[in-house]
Formats: sequence, C-alpha cells, structure tokens
Amino acid sequence: MLRGLKAGFSLNARLESDSDPVMWLGLCELRLMNDSRWPWLILIPQRPDIVEIHDLTPLDQAMLTFETNMVSQALKAVTGCTKINTGALGNIVRQLHVHVIARNEDDPGWPGPVWGHGVRQPYAPAEAHGFAEKLKAAL
Repeated sequence: MLRGLKAGFSLNARLESDSDPVMWLGLCELRLMNDSRWPWLILIPQRPDIVEIHDLTPLDQAMLTFETNMVSQALKAVTGCTKINTGALGNIVRQLHVHVIARNEDDPGWPGPVWGHGVRQPYAPAEAHGFAEKLKAAL
C-alpha cells in the first residue's frame, strides 16, 4: 500500500492518465497536470467516494483548505505568476479534486479558463521532473 493511501481509495483513471505524481501531502496527493502551457497542479483528497467538498468531514475540509493554500503559495513563489486560479468543478471527473493553476496575462488562454482551450502540450519528462522538484523545495 502506498504511503498516504487510505483504505478503499482509488484514483480516477482520467486524473491518473492526465497528470503525474509530485508528492503526498497530509490529506491529498499532489499531481502535476501534463500540460506545459500552464503550471497546473491538482490536489486529490485520499478519501473514497467523495464528490463534493461538503462530503468531507469538517476536519478534512479544513485540511483541504490548508493544503490548497500551501500549494497556491508555493506555486506563486516558483512561477512568479500574476494570478492563481483555484477550482473544484467535477463536471467531467466526479472524484473530488482541486485545480491550482498559475496564470499570466500573456498565457495562451488569458483571461479565459484553461479548460477546453487549444491542444494540450505535454511536458518533456525532464521538464516535468525539474518543475516538480522546484515545487517540492518551495513546499
């Protein structure tokens, strides 16, 4: 069993295929979305059958807020971005996950949302690894 993995939890196949693991936090697994157009992170609470934030216990809600804030601050420090976008939509993938995305006025989709904009540009493996290491150091 992986460290941090909770009994009965399994990662949604789409989240697994679209992103790469960065590290385990207290509640969430932190993953890097494999689209180099934006520094885009995903936090996935390690709880089975959770769809909405309000499905979490009050303690887990507080932990998710803490981890989201921590990751947002680290992402802003690493990227020097203008704006951090945070969202938990779940319209396509129902498993609760929180997107944390670094945005700048000159990015490909500014000022619109990143979802559905253009064609994904995967990271080169060394580039993804280097970015993940910088992020871990900032955390």
